[in-house]
Amino acid sequence: MSEEISVQLLQITEPGAAQDDVVTESTTAAIGIDLGTTNSVIATSTDEKAEVLKDDNGESLVPSVVAYAPDGSPFVGGIAKQFLLDRPETVVSSIKRLMGRGPEDVKSLGGVLPFDLVPQEEGETGMVRLKVGNHIKTPVDVSGDILGALKERAEDLLGKKVNKAVVTVPAYFDDAARTATKDAAKLAGLEVLRLVNEPTAAALAYGLDKGAEGVFAVYDLGGGTFDISVLRMQKGVFQVRSTGGDAALGGDDFDHAIAEHFLAERVKGLGESNISSSEVKVALMTGRIAKECLTSREDGVWMLEADGKQTSHSLDKVTFESLIEEHVDRTIKICRNVLDDAGISRDEIKGVVLVGGSTRVPLVRKKVEEFFGTKPLADINPDQVVAVGAALQAEALTVGSNTLLLDVTPLSLGIETMGGMVEKIIHRNTPIPVAKAQEFTTYQDGQTAMAIQVLQGEREMVDQCRSLAKFTLRGIPPMTAGAAHIRVTFSVDADGLLTVSAGEETTGIEQQVEVKPSYGLTEDEMAHMLRESMVHAQDDITDRLLAESRVEANRVLLAVEAALQVDGDLLNDEERGEIDVAIEKLKTAIAGTERPDIDGGVEVLDQATQVFAERRMDRGIRSALRGVNVDNLENKVSG
Repeated sequence: MSEEISVQLLQITEPGAAQDDVVTESTTAAIGIDLGTTNSVIATSTDEKAEVLKDDNGESLVPSVVAYAPDGSPFVGGIAKQFLLDRPETVVSSIKRLMGRGPEDVKSLGGVLPFDLVPQEEGETGMVRLKVGNHIKTPVDVSGDILGALKERAEDLLGKKVNKAVVTVPAYFDDAARTATKDAAKLAGLEVLRLVNEPTAAALAYGLDKGAEGVFAVYDLGGGTFDISVLRMQKGVFQVRSTGGDAALGGDDFDHAIAEHFLAERVKGLGESNISSSEVKVALMTGRIAKECLTSREDGVWMLEADGKQTSHSLDKVTFESLIEEHVDRTIKICRNVLDDAGISRDEIKGVVLVGGSTRVPLVRKKVEEFFGTKPLADINPDQVVAVGAALQAEALTVGSNTLLLDVTPLSLGIETMGGMVEKIIHRNTPIPVAKAQEFTTYQDGQTAMAIQVLQGEREMVDQCRSLAKFTLRGIPPMTAGAAHIRVTFSVDADGLLTVSAGEETTGIEQQVEVKPSYGLTEDEMAHMLRESMVHAQDDITDRLLAESRVEANRVLLAVEAALQVDGDLLNDEERGEIDVAIEKLKTAIAGTERPDIDGGVEVLDQATQVFAERRMDRGIRSALRGVNVDNLENKVSG
């Protein structure tokens, strides 16, 4: 008779962990987060059906505003906005615009910053730091507090622990801003499954919900950033064809325009010339309210109360639109460039998806419709569509999905080569994730190290692009110039973050760097980098050709001067003098800016050294044959 034995499987916790800390897939959730400049939204998805999480009042938007108590405790959302009137110095808003940026990047308003910055020492770099009440905060700290509040809200509404999230970022966020976003999520106790570009997330939400196929444009105008992406949607594959944008253009600029208008009236009315930081913050909040009201009204009157003084300001829709028109026109110019990049005409666009609260402004919708020649698609809430797409992607990465996202890198990446030129390794609008390698070599005989400078941008010369990182590959075996094989590899992951490695192939020596600059591109660099590459295209080509000629001429000079040191005795004084004259003329041409003079100088030097080269070859052959028996040589040749 056999005895039945029952075996109980026991769970073992991590060392030092309490039994209550054990979590399983059924007790945890992954969410999608739209971390916005003005408002943030969270969503969850099950069976490819996404749901935006709302509070008891049915509100899905969480204002991206943080107020700090005297003990440093953060208050996030609507409650923080209430502190703007009473204690504006303790409140931070629009922090997304500062992610990955330095002090000089912060946009000023009427000569006064809407943030109280902590002064930096001369030469000091790094992300901007803010003085908020009695506390010092970085944009990562503030964003971490916002994400922490969103995480807590999701856990309360879902009844589960939330430890993973897909977080959306503007398509034009650079490496520093993306890294800062991931760091903020870590502070909030969230593992970032993936950073997804906001237009891509919106297209994912729209495509799955509507079963859309074809070429679509996603026009995303949020509080602090603008993105435009052209995507092809087909059978569950979402391929970004091209993308563009401005990391410092959005609804905040509309608020700034109104605030500046109100502050100018206030200064004139009060007869004062100085504007305090509190007045700026209150004016920005009032400008935002006026903007939202004028979306559905023709005019209104608003009160500006700060520093114990109150002023009244009227504004109508016509004046409002005149204040913001230049900003809206900038978005249309970027749209035109992105369509050109994709090689797509406006007639091929099947629809334009509107994303971001600023697309509610009537002037924006009017300009978009005029440009694309079709009424924009706004049947999905523009405030929620990005979070919906993020939630769908979170489900895909944790449970699985039939959809595939193919995003792109917005700016070209490359390295510096001799002559201050940029050799692009990954071109803009390349689908990511991607890894590309290119082989380089040494410039001088016996070179044992190579300086690698990583660059971002569309221009041809180093000083016209953004430097992301520098490192040195050492231990290269001393060889003749051009003999070493240095393989440089650029890897961009699905989050758009870059890693660069360089190795010498014969020795296997390798150096790798994770590109993490101290802060991101400035407003002007980000907004105009692509535009300037087009405006200066011809000049850039001319500059590059000039640099290439200089590099080649210097290489020839090095070779000739090295040969003269070894075999100069083969020349008489007259012959040596002719070569010296040619060398000096070439050096003078290199110092100039005329490429034909440089190329002509190389040709003259080549002619002057022809006899010298022939004599060096003869000497080399005689040296090689010295002591060799003629019979043996004949046998060798016949064999």
